[in-house]
Amino acid sequence: MPSTVELPVTGMTCAACSARVQRALEQAPGVAAANVNLMTNAATVTFDPVATSPDALVETIRATGYGAELPSPDTGALDQVSRQDEANLAERRELRHKLAVSATAAVLTMLLSMPLARLEMSSGPVDPLMRWMMPLGDWMLQAIPGLAALTADALRLVLLALTLPVVFWAGRHFYTRAWSAFRHHGADMNTLIAVGTGAAFLWSITATAGAHWLRARGLAPDVYYEAVVWIVALILLGNLLDARARGRTADAIRALVKLRPQTAHRITDGVEEDVPLERIVVGNELLVRPGEHVPTDGVVLDGASDVDESMLTGEPMPVAKSAGHEVTGGTVNGAGAFRMRATKVGRDTVLAHIVRLVREAQGQKAPIQQLADRISAIFVPVVLGIAVVTFAVWYVVGPEPRSLQALVSAVTVLIIACPCAMGLAVPTAVMVSTGRGAQLGVLIKGGESLQRASAIDVVLVDKTGTVTEGHPAVTAVHPLSGDESQLLRLAAAVERLSEHPLARAIVSAATSRQLSPDPAADFKAVPGQGAAGSVDGRMVLVGNAEWMRASGVSIGASEPVAERLAGEGATPVYVAVSGSVLGVIGVSDPVRATSAPAVAGLRRSGTEVVMLTGDHPRAAERVAAAVGIARVVAGVSPAGKRAEIERLQREGKVVAMVGDGLNDAPALAQADVGIAMGTGTDVAMASADITLMRGDLAGVAQAIRLSKATLRIIRQNLFWAFAYNVVCIPVAAGVLFPAFGFRLSPAIAAAAMAVSSITVVSNSLRLRSA
Repeated sequence: MPSTVELPVTGMTCAACSARVQRALEQAPGVAAANVNLMTNAATVTFDPVATSPDALVETIRATGYGAELPSPDTGALDQVSRQDEANLAERRELRHKLAVSATAAVLTMLLSMPLARLEMSSGPVDPLMRWMMPLGDWMLQAIPGLAALTADALRLVLLALTLPVVFWAGRHFYTRAWSAFRHHGADMNTLIAVGTGAAFLWSITATAGAHWLRARGLAPDVYYEAVVWIVALILLGNLLDARARGRTADAIRALVKLRPQTAHRITDGVEEDVPLERIVVGNELLVRPGEHVPTDGVVLDGASDVDESMLTGEPMPVAKSAGHEVTGGTVNGAGAFRMRATKVGRDTVLAHIVRLVREAQGQKAPIQQLADRISAIFVPVVLGIAVVTFAVWYVVGPEPRSLQALVSAVTVLIIACPCAMGLAVPTAVMVSTGRGAQLGVLIKGGESLQRASAIDVVLVDKTGTVTEGHPAVTAVHPLSGDESQLLRLAAAVERLSEHPLARAIVSAATSRQLSPDPAADFKAVPGQGAAGSVDGRMVLVGNAEWMRASGVSIGASEPVAERLAGEGATPVYVAVSGSVLGVIGVSDPVRATSAPAVAGLRRSGTEVVMLTGDHPRAAERVAAAVGIARVVAGVSPAGKRAEIERLQREGKVVAMVGDGLNDAPALAQADVGIAMGTGTDVAMASADITLMRGDLAGVAQAIRLSKATLRIIRQNLFWAFAYNVVCIPVAAGVLFPAFGFRLSPAIAAAAMAVSSITVVSNSLRLRSA
């Protein structure tokens, strides 16, 4: 059976990096599928454990020149997020330090390059930034004592001294990663930066050491230290902003992680103690005080309170909890206090499950990413080729000094073409979107599910548990004699000992009215008919008409009431005392209050809604009419549901199936987009592409709206990323120079490259308010 592992990957900086790692993993023996995500710096690999192992996969990644390691076996999803945050903070801290040094050196080299340019007054190309700031250079020569006395050779040495820390410390990782890629027969963004700045730096050192030799041969000893330092500084600035943006894209997950308290109040033999959450085990008794976060999943033992479950469902209204109710770790307790028993801890909790699903979703790519991956795979070699051609053309037909003109133009092409924006276009949008979905209670499995959901034509909905509440409830109480409370109390006394769903509905109704009768004596039940027992010395029968007739009870007077209840879609339950019918209780599965508005919203958006259920047509049509669904396919088996989906797909429809039960799993798997109710079975959720934690149809409209917004943002990102390179590379190569005398400098190219990445990330962050 295939296994899946998520491996942290270090050293990736662009789409070409992630594409090379992914290709290597996909070609490795035993690997069925691999997704490498630049934003999460992780590889999700599905493999055959007989043919390969996680250790072998780690070695495959390392062979490409990037770092990888096995995740700790005891590390859960919540711990992984915390560690990722720590790594992100450490990365940002290091980048800030390097940027501070580089920016300081950049300002100083710019200031000192201006008087150097004025002293040399060479006929070589002058950086536009330098030309604009030349008046400041004249002022510096006059205002700073001793500066005018320095020779051009001395200024070049000072500039070299300022540049060395930037190249060999602040920007060192660009060169080491480029060398690693070269050794592994690859090229990436670091290759472009290293070749571009390296060429400018080596030429500058040559001009510094051999100025007289160059002059003797008619070449100007111009240096580009300020360009090298500015390029490194601006790229570091872009990297820092990217790192900050990556942190912001995971805000939703981080907010969920923070819901987990650090300690819990554990009660052992009546003694309360505060212990770290990691020490809580299943079965521990815990105390939850007013206003505290519930420490872990469990069941209430005693006490009562209202619990805010909005982090789980997106629903702001608190939910009443008392003895026997389940509570979820991370939810917020209201004004009451209660004791609970832990039933799930650590990675098994609902909160950890949600975080794991969102992280897995963020590691998956949308199909539209394939376009960016294909281009990125050949982009860097193509850019290197363009840079070589640019150098050759300028060297042959460019103005004097041709060698310098050719070098500057080639360096500018290399710098401006860094494919950062292209690599960030899709994963940033997917990360922000899945995080936003988690905040809304909509868990989306990944980019592929997002893209498919944006094209949905038809939404098929199951009835029970999807359109309806999914559990029977008492909807009518009709006593023939006495009052409603007496009728419910007697029925609940008998049904308290039964496990039938209708029995639980009657007991729940009695409890809600604060009727708590003792269980009946001499209890007996007949499956499919009803139950009987002695209550207060009288024999009470509860069940259907067949049970009453078999017990010799006449139901003639109650039949009109029972028929009316059946016509309304409720199941009539007769209650007889001492051989006479006391009344009839109607039990039905009520329609969710949110179903009708959700169906109306889907229809307004042009999406067809069809009810697909195994229930009786009469019951299905009644529910469909109540919520505004025009078409009903009733009385179908699980295989029939799947066949109906296949029929719609053959018609060219993009089909979404919404269900919650085990019988819905085949249909959820067959649909283009399977949407499971979080209140349903684990099998249904495992088969689905989207899980609605709130458990109502309103989440379907939210999921479709979010997916459409995400695809719109992705298309915008890809357009800007591609358009940026299509426009800027020819300009950097100098196509406008013959006609307009306009060209870009390497420093301006570095700034433009950083701006393109920031634009893509900022555009993706708009999804946080979708």
